Amino acid sequence: MPPAEGTVRGLIEAALRDTDPDGPLRWHVICQLRQRGDLESFIEARRLCAADTVAERLLGVDIMGMLRPFVDRTLPVLRYLAASEDDAMVLYSVLIAFGHLADPRALPSVIELAGHEDARVRYGAAYALQHVLGEPPDRAGLDTLRKLACDSDADVAGWASLGVALRSTRQPSDRRERPSASS
Repeated sequence: MPPAEGTVRGLIEAALRDTDPDGPLRWHVICQLRQRGDLESFIEARRLCAADTVAERLLGVDIMGMLRPFVDRTLPVLRYLAASEDDAMVLYSVLIAFGHLADPRALPSVIELAGHEDARVRYGAAYALQHVLGEPPDRAGLDTLRKLACDSDADVAGWASLGVALRSTRQPSDRRERPSASS
């Protein structure tokens, strides 16, 4: 594993040497950058999102999804990729990042990608939707999640069904019954 005190650029170079998108070195680096949570990490992730190679864009997206303090700067980059990217794995990662960031401003992009031809992208949308619906849940977003629950791909349908169940049982805190003082 790369040392925790490495430069951001050095950490990214180490992560890019791990060719497995789920590789332990790659995710170790992403976790280190999340812990740093600094502007330099965000700038490098944004640079990667504009790269020519899928591997670099994928890494950039995965880092951005972990940089919650920069959500206002991250969402426009991710929404741009959601609208312009051709690679299904990058789109999947964009959707997972939207889910991690849990910001309802991503909802239009997630709804749009929920109809993608690639099941991996629809799976990412099923994951992201339950996190970006907002409170109260957006009706179009819930309808999209219900539609994905009937998807022809069992993994997509299963994850979306879980999302529907979780969102159906959640109540906004201001609507919950509170025990009376005599209870």
